[in-house]
Amino acid sequence: MSPIDREEAARQAARELLKPAYAHESLPDRLYRYFTQFLGDLVDAATGGGTTGGIIAAVVIVMIILSLIILISWQLRKTARRRALPVGGIYGERAMSAAEHRQIAERLAAEGQWSQAIRERLRAIARDLEERALVNTMPGRTADELAAEAALSLPAFADDLAAAARSFDDVTYGGAPGTSDAYEAMSTLDDNLRQARPTPLTPVGAGAPGGPMAGPPGGGRP
Repeated sequence: MSPIDREEAARQAARELLKPAYAHESLPDRLYRYFTQFLGDLVDAATGGGTTGGIIAAVVIVMIILSLIILISWQLRKTARRRALPVGGIYGERAMSAAEHRQIAERLAAEGQWSQAIRERLRAIARDLEERALVNTMPGRTADELAAEAALSLPAFADDLAAAARSFDDVTYGGAPGTSDAYEAMSTLDDNLRQARPTPLTPVGAGAPGGPMAGPPGGGRP
């Protein structure tokens, strides 16, 4: 039996595809078949299509392989970044200023979306403290870590900061519904913290309380 040339193979393939069985072929199956046929044609051209045709086909095959490698690598890096995000972190993926978080919180509160508003208001508090260098910038910081670190500079607000952290965790991870009262408490804390000044640290061996190195009364409340 004589070998079938490429033109005859193409004609037979076309007749095969006209059969009723292919009329109900799903789109993914059809695309996969087209792709495998395309690759097969490229391989045939690379191995027996002459010098020029073989080089072009080989270049196309290499480009397809490189594209697949780049796509897979990008997806793996994206997945790794997501898995690397610490559980319980305050911020989302987009970095915003305290003013931006505050504006979003106020808009959400006006719409009655209290849980989201509470989250954004605590993010505003965290970013504001970072912008004022009262806490260190820490991308994966949790609400509890924020409250503990901020309390070092603003000890008078320690209880309020701890309560704000619990409120954030409750609506974010505990499934508790946000309320207008909880948001109002968070908003009031944010306003008070913006006006507060940190308590200066008293060096070891400094004078008695009330001396020149002592912190202001009230632990930093305005």
